[in-house]
Amino acid sequence: MTNTDLLNKVAILPDNLKNEVADYVDFLIHKYVTEKATPHKLQFGMMKGTITLSDDFDKPLDDFNEYMQ
Repeated sequence: MTNTDLLNKVAILPDNLKNEVADYVDFLIHKYVTEKATPHKLQFGMMKGTITLSDDFDKPLDDFNEYMQ
């Protein structure tokens, strides 16, 4: 599809739908163009501190008491 074809299709829409198309185009630009232009550089340890385990993580579950005897 050429730019002209797209513009012709949008031109026949009522104003309220043109606004929705404009919002969607802004969303697509933000999602695909902005994010690809500034990718996050992965570094070792960048997620440090985001996951925590409870103190009783290794404690056996009560549901398995009958199997552990």
